[in-house]
Amino acid sequence: MVNVLIKADKINKTYKLFAEEVKAVKDVDLEILQGEFIAIMGPSGSGKTTLLDILGCLDRVSSGKLQVLDNDVSVLKESSLVKIRRANIGFVFQEFLLIPTLTALENVELPLLFGKLPQDRNKAIKLLQMVGLGNRVNHLPKELSGGERQRVAIARALVTSPKILFADEPTGNLDTKSGQQIFDIFKELNQKDGLTIVLTTHNNKLGLQAKRIVYLKDGHIVSKEESSLYA
Repeated sequence: MVNVLIKADKINKTYKLFAEEVKAVKDVDLEILQGEFIAIMGPSGSGKTTLLDILGCLDRVSSGKLQVLDNDVSVLKESSLVKIRRANIGFVFQEFLLIPTLTALENVELPLLFGKLPQDRNKAIKLLQMVGLGNRVNHLPKELSGGERQRVAIARALVTSPKILFADEPTGNLDTKSGQQIFDIFKELNQKDGLTIVLTTHNNKLGLQAKRIVYLKDGHIVSKEESSLYA
């Protein structure tokens, strides 16, 4: 039986900007199954990041029902959402978000510290080796290239053994070669380890390498033909 990790039922997200209301996500229905590799694609301003943040429990829905790992997160308190994120979810962001004064190894170990989990330096080293940075464990972020910093960020996201990995425009600040290398890491994590991955990207060439594509336009999930990417 296929395990449904996330189920969104008519979820909406509305932001209030002064006197105006902005509907960033509109009536989204979506199921994410264990082992999927999904790219959320759409033009700038289509709601990709907002939807990803909601699915990853970084933001709340304004209406609708959202279940994440059998938890109805639509009604949970923030403290409960924090526990779900720390125990089950990994995040990779466009800006890397590494601590500049810490080495690559120390950055990877941080989630264990914040999550009050057992420290496991060997695991952190193995993850850095897995992303091709075995010879960079003691380097500071400023001593690494953009692609290398993003690989550190991926290792950091994996150190807590998440059930789902979310990535928001993970290649947005990288050149073409580095971007493909990052995507290759995601593909290997999905194919070899069965890790469920959900990411956003504006890069059509990379996004089309995912197993499944969700097209977003004006906050709605649309067909490939309806999306502005192929208009």
